[in-house]
Amino acid sequence: MKPTTACKGLLATVALTVLAGCATPPPSNQNNICEIFREHSSWYKDAVKMEEEWGTPINVAMAFMKQESSFRHDARPPKKYILGFIPWGRSSTAYGYAQAQDPAWSDFQSATKHGGSRTNYGDSMMFIGWYTSETRRQLGVSLWDPYNQYLAYHEGRGGYKRKTYQSKPWLIKVARNVEQQAKDYGWQLKQCRDELERSRRWWFF
Repeated sequence: MKPTTACKGLLATVALTVLAGCATPPPSNQNNICEIFREHSSWYKDAVKMEEEWGTPINVAMAFMKQESSFRHDARPPKKYILGFIPWGRSSTAYGYAQAQDPAWSDFQSATKHGGSRTNYGDSMMFIGWYTSETRRQLGVSLWDPYNQYLAYHEGRGGYKRKTYQSKPWLIKVARNVEQQAKDYGWQLKQCRDELERSRRWWFF
C-alpha cells in the first residue's frame, strides 16, 4: 500500500522536526570559552584539530565565529525587502557557523578536498582556519592578528588590499571588538586548557 500525499507530507514534517531537535543549540555563556567547551565538549576536539591543521589559534577562530553567527548553525544575513514588505532575497549568500559565502566555501572545498557542511561546527572551524591561513600566505597577515585577519575575512582579501574598510567606521569597530574577544578567549583558555586536554584524551578511550 503506497503512502498518500498527506502521509508523505506528515512524514516530511516529522523528519524536519526531529532534525531541528538534534541541532546543537548555541552555548549558554558565549563570553567564556571555557564554559562553551564544557557545554559542548566535542567542539574542543574539533577546535584543536583546526589549530593543528592550519595554525590558527583557537581563541581567534572562536572570536570570529561568535561575531559571525553567535554560534548558530543556521545563521543567515537578514532578508532584504522592496517597499518595506516585498521579499527580495538576502544581502549575501553567507550561511552557517562561519557565515561562509558560496564562492569562498567552494574555494575551500576545492583547495582542501573537504566536503563538509556550513552548518557543522567542525567543518566551519576548518573553513576559518583555512581562510586565515590563506590570508597569511597571500597577504602576510599574522594568524595572531585577529584585527586585520577579521577585516580580510569580512571584506575579502581583495577588499582588504584595497582598504575598503577605511570607509566603514562601523566595521573597524566590529574588528576591534573581535580583537578584544580573541584576547579574552585566549586568557580564559589558558585557565582551563589542562582540564579540556584531560577531557579530550578521555574521548580516545
